[in-house]
Amino acid sequence: MTRASQQRPTPPGVGGGAGPTAPEGSARGGAVGGAVGAREWQQGHPAATPDGATTVAATRRAPALTAGARGARHAFVAGFPSLVLVAAGLVAWQWFVAATGVRPQVLPSPLRVAEQGWAAREQIWANTIPTLQVTAVGFAVSLGLGWVIAIAVDFSPWLRRALTPLLVVSQTLPIIAIAPLLIIWFGFGLLPKVVVIALVTFFPVAIGLVEGFASTPRAATNLLRSMGASRWQRFRLVRLPQAMPSFFTALRIGITYAVTGAIFAEYVGATAGLGIYMSLQKNSFRTDLVLAAVVVTALLSVTLFALTFLVQRLVIPWHRRG
Repeated sequence: MTRASQQRPTPPGVGGGAGPTAPEGSARGGAVGGAVGAREWQQGHPAATPDGATTVAATRRAPALTAGARGARHAFVAGFPSLVLVAAGLVAWQWFVAATGVRPQVLPSPLRVAEQGWAAREQIWANTIPTLQVTAVGFAVSLGLGWVIAIAVDFSPWLRRALTPLLVVSQTLPIIAIAPLLIIWFGFGLLPKVVVIALVTFFPVAIGLVEGFASTPRAATNLLRSMGASRWQRFRLVRLPQAMPSFFTALRIGITYAVTGAIFAEYVGATAGLGIYMSLQKNSFRTDLVLAAVVVTALLSVTLFALTFLVQRLVIPWHRRG
């Protein structure tokens, strides 16, 4: 007999042996007791069964599946009151239009908005793609600018004192007055739209990172300094992970502003996009199509907002919202 066979435990009730940990069922003897004892022994030793690996994998997957179901249930419970409120508002809107007989050019009913929006879905989708492209490019530039400013401010107290007031002043500029000037200076291309989106969104990203870096516990920084860590090592190992939750909070704020900024930039002047589409339909008194484009814009913002939670879960899995 080999060493492996000597060390491998024998199920109680199988092969005539009761085993060192024979269950209570095998003690009663007989075929029933042996079957019960073998089954209980296999549950306690899954690796010794042919499908032991499957049993272990299923056991390990159970908490993840339970957590996923719990998260979906929590999201549904959290969003249910909003869905009820939106449904009630739509019902009231539909009733008001039917009761007052207001003209569709002034206030179309929700059913008319849905019907006409679906009929013009190809045109709406064709204008949605340029808006998404502008939003992606503009927000990418905003993220890069925000990271550069935040890191520079964190490494240099002098830059922090110099740039923080300028960041605040940048948000006092009236975009509604600057956007037409950008169109005059740079034309109807991509650049003026990117500048508008960057002006609208880089502030929350930069401030969120700056505040996140500043929230690093002093004890952790002192510990790494006492171990001989350089300034960059302290930043990479402590300050950067500490700032990530604040960054994703700012990211959610910025991504909603990005879509709004793109729509506004296109509304001022563009050749394609939801903004210019809404402007053209407004001039044609197609209020239903304007509202259909507004609904698409809202769906884009909500979708991008929700995607930030997925990205956060992938980037910083150790952080869980309370």
